[in-house]
Amino acid sequence: MKYLMTVWSMRKMAVLTVLLPAFLAGGCDGDDEDAKDMQTPVIEMSGSGHFPQNCVTLKRGGSFTFRAKFSDNAELGNYNIEIHNNFDHHSHSTGSEECEKDVKKTPVNAWVFNQDYSIPTGLKEFEASNEITVPADVDTGDYHFMVRLTDQSGWQQLIAVSLKIGE
Repeated sequence: MKYLMTVWSMRKMAVLTVLLPAFLAGGCDGDDEDAKDMQTPVIEMSGSGHFPQNCVTLKRGGSFTFRAKFSDNAELGNYNIEIHNNFDHHSHSTGSEECEKDVKKTPVNAWVFNQDYSIPTGLKEFEASNEITVPADVDTGDYHFMVRLTDQSGWQQLIAVSLKIGE
């Protein structure tokens, strides 16, 4: 009888050892995994009304309005716009269209733009619109316009557009 009580107690302990951590962690029905955001956000810049498009030329001293649509399955976070020269013809490989490039050159007064923007909390979709002025004294030539979108879970999407700065 004493042996049976010991075996029964050991089985009870084994069951508790398995079930108690699952219970304390919120159950074992798999809902926690479904609640995690495992998808990257989406940047839409190719539709009509979105700007800039690949291979566009911007004027020194002029301004333009960046327009894009952002979406996410759970919640958007923030975005960043970066503009830098491509005088050495490097690539970020997010587009399939190749633009005609100027000859390689050394920058003298290349434009560098890097700005973070917030998105109101709780949104799954957002229409971005930002006025950006091109300085009048920057080097003309090949540039990259990059958009990084981050959702609330930390997933990030990147789109790079090639453009030119002209007179």
